[in-house]
Amino acid sequence: MAAPAAVLAAKAALVAATDKRTWTAIASVAAAILTPFILIIVVLLSTLSGTADHNNAAVDLTFNGGYLSSGLPADYRMYIEKMRGSFTDLDAALAEINGMAEDGEVDAYRVKSIFYSLFFGADQPRMNDGDYRRFADCFVTYEEREDEDGETYTVAVPIIDLEAVYGNLSAALGRTITAENKSNAARIYLLAMYGPAAVPGGGNGLPPGVSMGDGSFAALMAEATRYIGYPYVWGGSSPSTSFDCSGYVCWVYTHSGVYNLPRTTATGIYDQCSLVPKAEMQPGDLLFFTRTYASSGPVSHVGIYVGAGQMLHCGSPIGYANINSVYWTEHFYAVGRLPAG
Repeated sequence: MAAPAAVLAAKAALVAATDKRTWTAIASVAAAILTPFILIIVVLLSTLSGTADHNNAAVDLTFNGGYLSSGLPADYRMYIEKMRGSFTDLDAALAEINGMAEDGEVDAYRVKSIFYSLFFGADQPRMNDGDYRRFADCFVTYEEREDEDGETYTVAVPIIDLEAVYGNLSAALGRTITAENKSNAARIYLLAMYGPAAVPGGGNGLPPGVSMGDGSFAALMAEATRYIGYPYVWGGSSPSTSFDCSGYVCWVYTHSGVYNLPRTTATGIYDQCSLVPKAEMQPGDLLFFTRTYASSGPVSHVGIYVGAGQMLHCGSPIGYANINSVYWTEHFYAVGRLPAG
């Protein structure tokens, strides 16, 4: 007969073994149940963390060509390939239209950016051959003119008002062009033209430029970027009416809390600023331009400097512009800085 201590030890060992098997079984079942959810979470986090870079790469590959890496998801590869084919057809249509232009050509990047925003990822990313010309026609009006001999001919005139373009596209495509479509098109245009540095976030979650130490630039950009894609409206001064250049700047500075700037003109804003040498301008300073249209004074346009050679301004539509381009360099007037607080 076994000693009582030995019996107790054997029972304890049996219980321990049973508990161990039980907990192992429970752990196995729990792992089987939870693993799919854990994998889903990991995939989602990986996807979200790479979304900006991935979208930037897709835009770059579509607009600028290049090797399609096997690392890209199959559906993205397909859409990029189909979008490239669509761009070739759009280029052909625009070549015909611009061959009829006398007052400036249609901006091919603008046409393609809007097309990309409307069709990338769609069930049918390609159109029928004739539809590309009809799409491109939404960006122009046609006028009959006479030459020196009195012969009439047709001229394609680019439409400056982007909202008119969207109205034409809505009618031609039989669909509503949403605010999200417009905002995406504006972002794609900047990304295609100037690269990630020109786009809010730039692929890294931060606006271009360096935030001011007190956080005022971050507050300014948080308000300013809300209205990217809004159309230019002469005299506009609020989101309900949209904006013109000075109305946009006044609204952004006032409603961001950076500086109380009641509605005034570009000249009125200029008069409140201290002038800063261009070499010393900082993000958040104001850029003033002259002769952008026939105005009563020298200052005719204003934008917000955001760093990296870019300004955010109310063009057509609100968006970023490269201040080192020929146009803005020729029309540059001054850099101004509003008083602190």
